[in-house]
Amino acid sequence: MAPPQHAPRRPYKRPAISDQQRRRDSALQTQSARRADAQARARSLANSLLSPQPSSPAAADQPPPSPDAPDERGHDPTVADVASAAAKLRGPDQRRWFARQIMLPEWMVDAPPHLARDWHVSARPAGKRCMVVSSNGITISRLRNGTILHRFPSALPNGSKKGLSGPASSYSILDCIFHEPDETYYIVDMICWRGYSLYDCTAEFRFFWVNSKLTETSAGDPPSTYHRYRFSAVPMYESTLDGLQAAYSGSTPYVKDGLLFYNKHAHYQAGITPLTLVWKDETCSQYLLDTDSEGQVPTEQHVVLELQEDGKLVTSDDPPIAFGSLDNELIQKSNLRPGNLLRFSVRDESVKLVDGKMEIGQLQLAGKLNRSRTSADSHSKVLFQYAARHAPLRIEDLVASVQSNSMEIESTDVEMQG
Repeated sequence: MAPPQHAPRRPYKRPAISDQQRRRDSALQTQSARRADAQARARSLANSLLSPQPSSPAAADQPPPSPDAPDERGHDPTVADVASAAAKLRGPDQRRWFARQIMLPEWMVDAPPHLARDWHVSARPAGKRCMVVSSNGITISRLRNGTILHRFPSALPNGSKKGLSGPASSYSILDCIFHEPDETYYIVDMICWRGYSLYDCTAEFRFFWVNSKLTETSAGDPPSTYHRYRFSAVPMYESTLDGLQAAYSGSTPYVKDGLLFYNKHAHYQAGITPLTLVWKDETCSQYLLDTDSEGQVPTEQHVVLELQEDGKLVTSDDPPIAFGSLDNELIQKSNLRPGNLLRFSVRDESVKLVDGKMEIGQLQLAGKLNRSRTSADSHSKVLFQYAARHAPLRIEDLVASVQSNSMEIESTDVEMQG
């Protein structure tokens, strides 16, 4: 049945400039396979963690056992075994493990076509992204680079010596942002709760658990002797017009740093994923454009890339995307090494968009970064920064996407009724 006459005109939508939607579709289709790969890597890591530590440098150089091989006890380690064992690690091993576990959003370059139907939205707190683990009477938070932010007692399950309950393997893992002004950990996702893994659960289910399980504890109470920092769930909304307005314009107890979008059907995937997106403009973030080392917005766009052994300059994506290379003479002259993070300036005339990806014809070395930075920019961040300077994705574009989605649903309902 044809749509009714005098139907409102479809709102104008900004044309897509990236291949983000294509990769989103692919990510959802291959989610089960990726999950199996992640579990295999977890089993491999667990084998090495649960086995005795090597007693000599020669033994330390040996590769880990096969992911499918049981450990010395004859058990096939699960994700729960990995997390439980990792909570007991110390030093570089522990930092590396935690650094690998966090899920990082892509930058929203184009609005998803079914934003209202398939996505949640929240106002992202400004602060330090970290992973919080409560186990064996102590709570530890770690930054994205794996280093410890805080070690403290909390009201999370087994997070303090008071009221320890359940088996020693009972632990919880939360994905948080620490907001320093009110010393609060704002929970943006839940990975494990009392030893129950949520890796394979949809985002919609994980957000339900965040709110329901947090109320079962006193973790949201003000700080006390056995509860050093307060925990609070970040409000999640349906990406409807009302939800988008609430996240974008509504008041929050924290300083906003953009909006976070979660695909409702996405599982928790370590690393960068197009099924989680971050978006900013000048209204909901103080930091729309990247600044230089002096805190000023440069006249030319800057990008941070990692130097590889073959001289290529790559992003932090998996697999990485090469934006150029350095010759050996410059590498030696500048005393650079593989793994160094380098800042480059980009001239607008050297940029091309080809098949949804960004190509840079010329990079100008602007300097080497200090060790506090742990990873290069992602391709989506570089493209978002370029678009923010020339053709930004505005809040009006997000509204138009939601309205267009709503009109499609209404049109479908009319056809079904006919």
